[in-house]
Amino acid sequence: MHQYSNQNVETKQEKVLFVPLTSIDDFPDHPFQVKDDEEMQKLMTSIQIEGVLSPLIVRQKKNGRYELISGHRRKYACQSLNLKQVPVIVRNFSREEAVIAMVDSNLQRERILPSEKAYAYRMKMEAMKHQGQRTDLTCAPMEHKSVGEKTRDVIAAELGESREQVRRYIRLTYLIPELLEMVDQEKIAFRPA
Repeated sequence: MHQYSNQNVETKQEKVLFVPLTSIDDFPDHPFQVKDDEEMQKLMTSIQIEGVLSPLIVRQKKNGRYELISGHRRKYACQSLNLKQVPVIVRNFSREEAVIAMVDSNLQRERILPSEKAYAYRMKMEAMKHQGQRTDLTCAPMEHKSVGEKTRDVIAAELGESREQVRRYIRLTYLIPELLEMVDQEKIAFRPA
């Protein structure tokens, strides 16, 4: 297993620190599932052989602990391997910036459930709202009376989705959990849901 030194490593003016795994809290309401599946086993094997190649992204909390922004799967793998310290990059993010970074970093994953994408889009929309941007993502097209770029347009452009598809995903978050689970399991099609 690859061993880290206790010295800090410089990368693009950011420092990679090694912090106790027990001082890192998961992101509140993190919409992406961390599964103990075949992919997780591959990640654990990689960490055993090479170490953690990509540092976790965290932000400092007022109580001195850290809030995990990116790296929930890596954190889980390290916990399963009983590692004591992990490499992190500490970013000075506001709550809204942290939400947007967390969503954007996870949307790059290969497999994402409809429920994960739905809650991620909704979280990003709400974070953008708190930054003073438009939030009329879920309104009907005929209700737009003002001109200018809508939040759904911004999100759609960033993610390569149509604005109506973004709206549909966000609407999924209003389903009862049992129906949303059926969408994830492909027992109910996305559009009718």
